[in-house]
Amino acid sequence: MKREFAVIGLGRFGGSICKELSIEGMEVLAIDNNEDRINEYKNIASHAVIADATDEVSLKELGIKNIDHVIVAIGDDIQASILTTVILTELGIKKITVKAQNDYHAKILNKIGADQVVHPERDMGKRIAHSIISNNILDYLELSDDHSIVEVKVGEKMLGKTLAELDIRANYGCNVVAIKHGKDINVSPSADHRFLEGDILIVIGADKDIFRFEKHLVIEE
Repeated sequence: MKREFAVIGLGRFGGSICKELSIEGMEVLAIDNNEDRINEYKNIASHAVIADATDEVSLKELGIKNIDHVIVAIGDDIQASILTTVILTELGIKKITVKAQNDYHAKILNKIGADQVVHPERDMGKRIAHSIISNNILDYLELSDDHSIVEVKVGEKMLGKTLAELDIRANYGCNVVAIKHGKDINVSPSADHRFLEGDILIVIGADKDIFRFEKHLVIEE
């Protein structure tokens, strides 16, 4: 069953998350009060709607209570960001991630119920999109427009199997360049490495290949 996300605010940051979640095949409800932005994302998100996120009635009518995870990426309007977060908290949304403008804003968001507070100047949309899809994905770094390096916890489907058995390079087109376990790190691991609970993989490759690897072996529903 696909997880459902809502992205409120489609500026550069929110738009980036919306695009990445959509690329990952997630159901995404895009919300903004700007018609031009909604028109831009109506063919990207599953649904794109013009709405005022500070209006509780409007959010209820959109079925926001049925969304698994809401990302509040409202631009410079800190008051709107805070009010939207309060409404989402009162509606009982399972997971709320909010973009903070500064440290003071972040402190307020933490106090009023945000589960995760992010700083756009420190975190890229792609990185955050991956982290909110799965707790197994620990870090994500873009090397270029098309290639990245990702740090992930071993997925349940991988446990007890060897690198040779999974043949990640042949099946998914990306490379496991190192495996960490506790304080130990195994660079260029051998094909007979058998994956254990607690292993952390460093994987490098083209974004499209990493996405396939994550979907099939890493991301847990």
